[in-house]
Amino acid sequence: MMTTSTTNATMTVDEAASLAAAAAPHLAASSPSTRAAWLEAVADALDRRVTELVALADEESHLGTTRLTGEVARTTGQLRLFAAVLGDGAFLEVVIDHADAAATPPKPELRRMLRPTGPVAVFSASNFPFAFSVAGGDTASALAAGCPVIVKAHSAHPRLSRLTAEIVIEALHDAGAPEGSFALVEGRDQGTALVQHPAITAVGFTGSLAGGRALFDLASRRPAPIPFYGELGSTNPVVITAAALQGDRAAVLARGLAGSFTLGVGQFCTNPGLVLVPAGSGFAELVAEAANGTAAGRMLTPGIADAYQSGAARAAAHPGVRTLLGGDAEAPQSGVATVLATTAATVLEDPEVLLEEIFGPATLIIEYADESELHAVLAAVGGALTATVHAAPDEDVTELVSRLEPLAGRVLFGGWPTGVAVGWAQHHGGPWPATTSLHTSVGATAVRRFQRPIVYQDTPERVLPEALHESNPLRLPRRIDGVLELPA
Repeated sequence: MMTTSTTNATMTVDEAASLAAAAAPHLAASSPSTRAAWLEAVADALDRRVTELVALADEESHLGTTRLTGEVARTTGQLRLFAAVLGDGAFLEVVIDHADAAATPPKPELRRMLRPTGPVAVFSASNFPFAFSVAGGDTASALAAGCPVIVKAHSAHPRLSRLTAEIVIEALHDAGAPEGSFALVEGRDQGTALVQHPAITAVGFTGSLAGGRALFDLASRRPAPIPFYGELGSTNPVVITAAALQGDRAAVLARGLAGSFTLGVGQFCTNPGLVLVPAGSGFAELVAEAANGTAAGRMLTPGIADAYQSGAARAAAHPGVRTLLGGDAEAPQSGVATVLATTAATVLEDPEVLLEEIFGPATLIIEYADESELHAVLAAVGGALTATVHAAPDEDVTELVSRLEPLAGRVLFGGWPTGVAVGWAQHHGGPWPATTSLHTSVGATAVRRFQRPIVYQDTPERVLPEALHESNPLRLPRRIDGVLELPA
């Protein structure tokens, strides 16, 4: 088996893609346990360099050492989660139907499993320099599937991207992974070329709606179109019922919302940007009071700060929108907490403007007069990563939940959407424009994006992947002739 070069972490697209294409058959032929060891090695290497990584990340992102140290732990935890996914074996979805000449029509022997797609392009995010970046969840899930990975570094943290890539390359080399298993490219032009390169079989992306849509269209227009798994944007609607605002509960919810939409200067894809409350509740004023005094924080990049300030100003200037907090002179490159309020009727008159995502520490409180107005606004909200319900403990919200389920990939009760737990059951995705597919970018099933099903018919066992051998040498869970069988 070839070994990974530990020279320059950054390559051109052609260099990286050539090496990835050569490595792809070796990764596809590697056992799940072997790939699990590679992921563990990368996690261990990142943990050993955590102090150095966090210091550099803070210089470039201004997110603070506490937040960034936790994000490194989340990143290495993701890598180890996918090592556990490989050990479980269910991700291969092995199904075997033995031949049955007596069936009508006669049935041949069919053996089915999921196989890696091939080299994968991953685009780093600006707001999570570790967990959604060079060694983040897309990289971990693609390597787990058996796919070489080429990462396009984000311009918001170039030095951190190079250092992380060097650590990943060295760890994979030392663990025996093939040369070409991982590479880094930089620059917008290289990113465009990466999506269009014929060796690339799938793309994982986290970023803006405009940037993601442009790359999505490129992937679709290729001579051989490829799947583009983009997480693009989300307003994450929150619905609060009248019963939930009784007594001192309203102030508690206001403080919770204020803490959620200002967390990390509001630079979370799960930021609660739209909050629907009963008219006359006074909740918007409570939120403004709770968020008042929140220090303006430096945003990730000047471009993100400019987009936030212009987006907040555009919404605030709309007729029928009240500014309860914010609107003061903005600090350069910073985000000032902003609380806006309006009515459902106003939103329904101009949904394209008022339901647009504002990426930063802003939230729009929408007052609805009755259930019909609430449902009309929800019908106008685009697909979201999350939808949240705050109701009284004994309140029947069955109909409300049935209206939220089509909007979002995760429905929460009694909490706030900022924060995405990494685990087996997590789903981080949603209808367009939240994501471009039905798949998740967080959690164990994220690996499914970079696999494709293949059936082997009447195939000699010497040709079959080891996972499909009759004796089950890898001790995988399998469905045999329609019956699920677990290894002893």
